[in-house]
Amino acid sequence: MDPLVIPILVAALVVVFLVAATVRIVPQARRYNIERFGRYRRTLQPGLNFVLPVADRVNTKLDVREQVYSSDPKPVITEDNLVVNIDTVLYYQITDPRAAAYEVADYLQAIDQLTVTTLRNVIGSMDLEATLTSREEINARLRAVLDDATGKWGIRVNRVEIKAIDPPNTIKEAMEKQMRAERDKRAAILHAEGERQAKILTAEGTKQKDILEAQGTQQAMILRADGESKAVELVFQAVHRNNADAKVLAYKYLETLPHLAQSDNNTFWVIPGELTEAIRTVTTAFGDQSAGAGAGPSVSAEREDAAAADVADSDKDSVGAPEIEPNSTLALDAVAAADEAAKEAAAAVSDAKAEAEAAGETRLPGRA
Repeated sequence: MDPLVIPILVAALVVVFLVAATVRIVPQARRYNIERFGRYRRTLQPGLNFVLPVADRVNTKLDVREQVYSSDPKPVITEDNLVVNIDTVLYYQITDPRAAAYEVADYLQAIDQLTVTTLRNVIGSMDLEATLTSREEINARLRAVLDDATGKWGIRVNRVEIKAIDPPNTIKEAMEKQMRAERDKRAAILHAEGERQAKILTAEGTKQKDILEAQGTQQAMILRADGESKAVELVFQAVHRNNADAKVLAYKYLETLPHLAQSDNNTFWVIPGELTEAIRTVTTAFGDQSAGAGAGPSVSAEREDAAAADVADSDKDSVGAPEIEPNSTLALDAVAAADEAAKEAAAAVSDAKAEAEAAGETRLPGRA
């Protein structure tokens, strides 16, 4: 074997070792702290770096990305002397690798202890109710204290969040009872409000119903009165058109009296004061006819004279009234005309009632 081969191999190995010790490749988002003979020299950035072999060495390798640190639940006493367990989550980032490596021995432990002490100071000034409802305020105060204290360590606290607040079991049961009572109260209030609205709507509906019924009744009464007035007008015109005398009118007057007691709602009825006059007129009329049939010419002459005198008196009272001949058929025609007028009046009243009922049904479709 050639004696030069061994020295060449040794020299090659030394060169390879020196090259490997000189070159340092740093990954992205990493920082390496370099010490030369035990003293901090510099911080290597991501990429290819060269160092002195044997003299330089890597002391710490740090990750400068944002980190998440979740601490264990810590017991904290509130202002009203209740012990609650609070679990926090910390978001931090290394901004100065040299300070993080040389200003504090263990920055995670330091941050954890500082968080606990600050949290106890903050929670100690609040009661349980304020603690449960003031998470944003607690987070802001914790972040302000931690960011100020960790700045010299080369660490920036980006965010502090309270993950859980656990009160004692007895307090949880009391809170559940209180919550249940509040929900029952809200349910009772909503139920009462619903009943109130229902009663208001029912009252408004009843009011509208009564108003519509009253309007329909009013319209029906108006139509019925209109029909009756037209019927009376037709009767009046028929009587005057056929020149009915007082005897015919008295007869129709007596014929109408029995209809006053036919209504179901009448418990008594009053006879008008003109009844005796009407009876006297009818009696006189029929008595005159019977007497005229049996008497002689002298009685007929006397009655003709009396009729002529009555006609003269009526001529004085009303100008233009027609003369009625004694023993003529005009009275019978007047009675027939009065009967026909009465039938027309009854038909008009029936039509008016039908129109009133139809108007009431159209006005109130829901009325029975």
